[in-house]
Amino acid sequence: MKRHPVGGVIHAYQKYDPASFPPPTQEAPDLITPAFEQAMMYGEFRELSEEELARAVELDPSQIKGLGPSIDFLKQMLLERKRKILETYEAQSVQKKARKAFHSAAKQVRPPEDLVKTFREAINREQPYLLEALWYRGEDRGGTFSTDLLKVASRMADKHQLEELAGKYDFTGSESMSIPKALEIKEELEQIDELLKQLDEAAKTAKIGLIDMEKLNQFVPTEDMQQLEEMRRQVENIIREQAERQGLERGANGQFRLTPQAYKVFQGRLLERIFSELAPSRSGRHQGDVVGEGAVELQQTKPYEFGDSIANMDIPQTVINTLLRQGDQRPLRLHGDDIEIHKTRNHPKCATCVVMDMSGSMRYDGQYMNVKRMALALQGLIQTEYPGDFLRFIEMYTFAKMRAPGEVINLMPKPVTIHDPWVRLKVDMSDEHISETQIHQHFTNIQRSLQLARQNLAATDTPNRQIVLITDGLPTAHNEGEWLYMLYPPDPQTEQATMREAMLCSQEGITINIFLVPSWSQSEEDIRFASRLAKTTKGRVFFTSGNNLDRFVLWDYVQNRREIIS
Repeated sequence: MKRHPVGGVIHAYQKYDPASFPPPTQEAPDLITPAFEQAMMYGEFRELSEEELARAVELDPSQIKGLGPSIDFLKQMLLERKRKILETYEAQSVQKKARKAFHSAAKQVRPPEDLVKTFREAINREQPYLLEALWYRGEDRGGTFSTDLLKVASRMADKHQLEELAGKYDFTGSESMSIPKALEIKEELEQIDELLKQLDEAAKTAKIGLIDMEKLNQFVPTEDMQQLEEMRRQVENIIREQAERQGLERGANGQFRLTPQAYKVFQGRLLERIFSELAPSRSGRHQGDVVGEGAVELQQTKPYEFGDSIANMDIPQTVINTLLRQGDQRPLRLHGDDIEIHKTRNHPKCATCVVMDMSGSMRYDGQYMNVKRMALALQGLIQTEYPGDFLRFIEMYTFAKMRAPGEVINLMPKPVTIHDPWVRLKVDMSDEHISETQIHQHFTNIQRSLQLARQNLAATDTPNRQIVLITDGLPTAHNEGEWLYMLYPPDPQTEQATMREAMLCSQEGITINIFLVPSWSQSEEDIRFASRLAKTTKGRVFFTSGNNLDRFVLWDYVQNRREIIS
């Protein structure tokens, strides 16, 4: 029997092939940034589950089109259910029932004589907190007073919920509801509204993980739910695959953790965002390099000039020039005019210490996150584009500590442990019985931070040295020999010690650039102090909102290098 080969079209995908979801031309979703933002907020890397990743990541909605039931279709089903409910019932009669039940329960209560006035006030004003206070006062009185109060509180809560129901939804039907039925309808309508919000978000960002599948299952047919669940699994699959590509390593317990590769990806995205916001008049961060003797060779060449280093000679082009001039004559004899030299980029070395304020006030408005984001971006910039530059990070609080770039993520503002309006403390740090853990951590020690930065910069072999001081106000701590002083409100003694240290920095040629971020407690005196400190060291003060801190620091760093070069 002759066998016929299989032919014809068996199946054709009308949308995207799930095996290659999303399309290879689609930019990969950003999985690193949400993980880093979470780590910067809480000061630690917590391993993320697949569901947490799926909820954090935004995809292009076109990627999920055709893979399951339409988001619009699901929304229409929910809206139709909501419309039927509102067109079936009316809410006026059940409000009357709730009001009557509340007052009936209140009439049955017999409060003790000393609580009668408060009870009447609670009923007339319909205040749950007054009933709660009465319950605590009457708990040990005996009788049924406490039990009756609980009944009244329950009826009051029903009345308030049904008033909220009538005010929130426009009922147009004629069927009356019992109180339990009305509360059940309220819960159902609120679930529908919540699901509609989730579906709207999923339509914008393809965050299928946001949708509460258990609640949605109450309103959607089983077949559509199965398709939606399949779509959710495919989204999780692509996120899992992209997570591993971007540096999120899967552990033995199935959780994801960040790797050094993820650091590089996150820093690259930070730099891309910062420099994409340059004003149109700027041409980018590569402008301003001076051609001359240097370590970085460029593709462009130039004829040899007296004084050029032969180490940068373009040998192939030099030989070609000789052949063009000499022809087939042998041996080849080089002339000075034949030699081509690679142009080089002159990159002078810069040394920078970044002092990051982690005192108690930096928790305000999440300023500490802006500081950490800036530090990671600056470290990424120097590592990728200026690898010869010197960079150190210093954490500033009551003390000052050197921090490695890998520790920046873990830094957190110190909790305020003393709330007195007037603080005058000093500690002998030479006492072996005293440790730093016993001392209040939330003060701001600019003087010690500048001293530590100066000691680090003094050993660098470049005249281009600067301290980037990021703080929100005046210093409130300083060191004098072995003694540590913590003075609040800020004291002239602390300012004088800080200014003395700033003068020492200035004498060693170290510039102090201050980035003053806003704070709830900031005053005119904070601004005046920053100006005095910068003026003393011929530095500058930048007043910037916290969310622009990374942009201002990096732009200033690049601009300073341009000025040094030129």
